[in-house]
Amino acid sequence: MADPHDRSDRFELIAACETETLGRFANDVLADDPPLFVRQEPRPQLIMQQVREPVERRPFNLGEVLVTPAEVDLDGARGFAMVPGKSERAALSGAIVDAAVAGGHRATADIVETLEEVDARERGKRQRAWAESKHTAVDFRTMEGQQ
Repeated sequence: MADPHDRSDRFELIAACETETLGRFANDVLADDPPLFVRQEPRPQLIMQQVREPVERRPFNLGEVLVTPAEVDLDGARGFAMVPGKSERAALSGAIVDAAVAGGHRATADIVETLEEVDARERGKRQRAWAESKHTAVDFRTMEGQQ
């Protein structure tokens, strides 16, 4: 289970969150008119996705992935988000949400609750995908007896 208070986990949960949800939270945070400085404008860019091959566990570059990062300072707290695809609004809103949680904004409890719901939804998706694909696995022990 991901922990929305842990920054690394929060990055993943923000990236999986819907743009509208992030935008709603960002608007709520900004309603108080806190000091906001955009350190990195949200601009789509390509990054290299690296994975580990399963046999020798060596890293290799899978290919380039389009992402949109953004970074802000919000009332003394730094926020960062990187969302998949071309989505400037989600990236900037996500960075504001990250800074709000990092800075203990009054909306933190609502944000954390929503991120926990996102975590549960994403875990459910992974479990369903695994359940669908497990039927394609080969059991080599049973194959040996058939030869």
